[in-house]
Amino acid sequence: MIRRDYAARRGLQDVEAARQTGDTRLADTSTYADVGARYALALFELADQAGAIAAVESDLNGFEQLRAENADFAHMLTNPIFSHEDKARALAAIADAGGANALTRKFLGLLGANNRIAALPAVVRAFRKLSADKRGVIAAEVVAATPLSEAQAAAIAAALRQALGKDPEITTRIDPSILGGLRVKVGSRLFDSSLRTRLDHMKFALKRA
Repeated sequence: MIRRDYAARRGLQDVEAARQTGDTRLADTSTYADVGARYALALFELADQAGAIAAVESDLNGFEQLRAENADFAHMLTNPIFSHEDKARALAAIADAGGANALTRKFLGLLGANNRIAALPAVVRAFRKLSADKRGVIAAEVVAATPLSEAQAAAIAAALRQALGKDPEITTRIDPSILGGLRVKVGSRLFDSSLRTRLDHMKFALKRA
């Protein structure tokens, strides 16, 4: 435990120093995805050093599940009405109540201090991919407008298994903004059959007509 706390403290200090000095490996960018990927890489390296990848991933999955199931929590993460101090305190309270790993709690504190809590969902997605890569499995993210039924989830898993030649590790995310259909991301490949994208294509075609 002492070794893990030391690694977390030292690593988070390194991340913050890199942010302040403009280190391009960890520098923030204008998009949540890029920010999430950079912070996730820093967290993953610390978790790997501390032997805590599984524990941290479990914590992050818990936050992602809460975000998917609790609209108020999801709204709080991105709403500028809430200060980053308030958001940090809310995350800390949830982490403490759930018995989160010490490294996870310190990392959430860093996100709050840097006003990057809105990037937490992107951090979760990027961390999952890093973890899957290390374990040698294929990670697939399925985005749907509404929760999938068991039959739908099974059909998607079967289709991915046939296309990839092996069982992927699937995570599901709900995003009402896509309106309908699915978005499936496997590595750097994106298969987009969402209603939102089809409507956007239709609007573009009409403008060109």
